[in-house]
Amino acid sequence: MDTLRNRAETQKLARLLGEEPDRLSFLQDLPADDVRALREQTVAALYDDQPEMLDRIAKATKLVPAGVAAAISQKALGPRLAAAVAGRLEPPRAADIIEKLPVSFTAESCAHLDPRRIPGIVDRLDENLVVRIAVTLAERGDHITMGRFVGHLRDHALERILPQVGDDDVLRSGYAVDQPEQLGRIIALMGQERLASVIASAAADGLWPEALAVAGMVTGEQRAAIATLAARRPQDELDSLVRVVADQGLWESLLPLVAVLDEEDRRGVAVLPSLRESDVLAGVVRAVVATGLWAEFLPLVGLLPEESRKVVADAAGHLADSELDALAREVDKQDLWELVLPLVELMDDTGKQRIFELPAFQDQAGE
Repeated sequence: MDTLRNRAETQKLARLLGEEPDRLSFLQDLPADDVRALREQTVAALYDDQPEMLDRIAKATKLVPAGVAAAISQKALGPRLAAAVAGRLEPPRAADIIEKLPVSFTAESCAHLDPRRIPGIVDRLDENLVVRIAVTLAERGDHITMGRFVGHLRDHALERILPQVGDDDVLRSGYAVDQPEQLGRIIALMGQERLASVIASAAADGLWPEALAVAGMVTGEQRAAIATLAARRPQDELDSLVRVVADQGLWESLLPLVAVLDEEDRRGVAVLPSLRESDVLAGVVRAVVATGLWAEFLPLVGLLPEESRKVVADAAGHLADSELDALAREVDKQDLWELVLPLVELMDDTGKQRIFELPAFQDQAGE
């Protein structure tokens, strides 16, 4: 899932810097964890070395009632500067002032708040206000800011927010979440019916990458549930998922989901029109070579129509020597020969000979 994580981290960094994501495209080949580390360092650089003026303003707000400080923030400072000042205040004082501000002003300010200050402030805000701010952010389409906040919200607040925001808002915010370890809790609160509706919106709203990213950030039964819901969408919608994956090179996000499907649902994937196209199949083989996801891919290959399996077999048979050797070693390591041998039978003579000459294959044949 590194491609999608990298994409999300790059978009969040671009927002932080006030740049278009395309300006940071040079980061796309870096590990997502490195881009996240860069973003965290950027947060420190932007917010830790603030002008002394902000500290003076923050100190001044302590001398007046919260309502007066809120009026000054709204009339004299504006959302960006008000957020900067809030970041210099103790969380209880910041929360007192925020509760006196119009919700629309606060929602706009949230985008400029030091992310490290969010937990302390959110935890002290009235729940009704938290709900109104979240809904306003959704209405503004500010999903990156929602992603910063959502992991810090309490269950009861989330239970009130979820019915008031759209399925696309849920997906976009989940994709941008800053605390992915909290996604499991949020999905559990949604319930199966709402989760199914959210997955349906991935096809309707062109948000398959966001859905894949969310699925990749949860584990176990929740990941299997998302995979199953996607696999049981109408065939044209499921086919659109595969085409998006092929176009954007997201096989490392899709194949682990296919691997957790039961055989019946996997058969539904195997007969998709897109998986009869040679360029799509050749692309997935290249991706599997790069990621080593043979254990996730081979069970699907066995269910493909014969002409599709032949395309996969030919593509595998023409891999570079080093790639073919890596394939054989991975297959041997995971004991996948039972899945590979039917594929070898479909290779041309050159491909078969190259496989037979591999040390790993000869070891297997000698057992």
